[in-house]
Amino acid sequence: MTVSSSSPVDPVKLEKLAETAIRVGLQLQKGQDLVVTAPIAALPLARLITKHAYLAGAGLVTTFYADEEATLARYRHAPDESFDKASGWLYDGMAKAFANGAARLAIAGDNPMLLSAEDPAKVARANRANSMAYKPALEKISNFDINWNIVSYPNPSWAKQVFPDLAEDEAVRRLADAIFAASRVDVADPIAAWAAHNADLGKRSAWLNGERFAALHFTGPGTDLTVGLADGHEWHGGASTAKNGITCNPNIPTEEVFTTPHALRVEGHVSSTKPLSHQGTLIDDIRVRFEAGRIVEAKASRGEEVLNKVLDTDEGARRLGEVALVPHSSPISKSGILFFNTLFDENASCHIALGQCYSKCFLDGASLSPEQIATQGGNSSLIHIDWMIGSGDVDIDGVTADGSRVAVMRKGEWAR
Repeated sequence: MTVSSSSPVDPVKLEKLAETAIRVGLQLQKGQDLVVTAPIAALPLARLITKHAYLAGAGLVTTFYADEEATLARYRHAPDESFDKASGWLYDGMAKAFANGAARLAIAGDNPMLLSAEDPAKVARANRANSMAYKPALEKISNFDINWNIVSYPNPSWAKQVFPDLAEDEAVRRLADAIFAASRVDVADPIAAWAAHNADLGKRSAWLNGERFAALHFTGPGTDLTVGLADGHEWHGGASTAKNGITCNPNIPTEEVFTTPHALRVEGHVSSTKPLSHQGTLIDDIRVRFEAGRIVEAKASRGEEVLNKVLDTDEGARRLGEVALVPHSSPISKSGILFFNTLFDENASCHIALGQCYSKCFLDGASLSPEQIATQGGNSSLIHIDWMIGSGDVDIDGVTADGSRVAVMRKGEWAR
């Protein structure tokens, strides 16, 4: 299947993205089943991914499509009780598929502001119901039981959010080119490009793991934050080996190295450096204060009501599940584009994530029980939401167990 010659999306690069998603993102194995989710607008990419999955020997590819108009119809016409429901049967089936060895691939590209005009209380209720229903499947992903991957497609409604002053076709073309560049498929050999990039991220992770910092100290405008790191934490970046033994690149693109904070050892205040687009709301100028690992005060110049609803999701929503380091000079940062999409925007800046931690980010994480992870400081929550705190004005020190300091980043760049 090829993209129409009239499409603003480059068909050659789109094919490379599909092949990269299967060969690098998932490293899909012969006979392995694949579960795909995608917006209807991403049908051209979904079809190409299906083709390359079968070329790689996939057992069965099953794709679930979402439709923006159908989503809006619910908010405009469904009875009130609808917003406390979710398709648990579907997520139970996904969890069963993952337990039976299926891989997971998500194509992102929804309009980030789709629900911006809808009742935020209904959005919050629907998100909570969905999060609760999805948790058995999400745990298979967040615990790296399986190989999984996310890639993106330039949905026209998303493109117009990113480039509102351009005609739709030109906006789609510009967003497609930005996706291809960030995903490293605008080169002759994307597979080799990803191998080199993974090696570089691996070196960063190895250095951080060798230092065994007890905490990271972030300082910058509006920020003086100490993030204690979980006991037995482990840094990762780029390719990761799942518990099923398959090495995958969960995020395409990715520029981060990341690990697990200690849920009880975060102190100080921090300000966001980029807006957070969450479920149709733009949350801007986030300012929070932590005490004993918990957010005790949260403000935002825009979207504050939604932010506080997110923080009230459950006890773990006010604690951190991830801290990630990204140089200010990353390709996504250099593009100067605000994507309104966390997959991209988080790779333009150092960031933290509210909510669920990754068990992968512990030494011997595959063998640890949920209780052991909690004892070592890992957080548990229904949510995992990244937001950006890095910039060219932020410094980061690694703090050792004896209190000595090592420069990790200066002015947003690696110090070594």
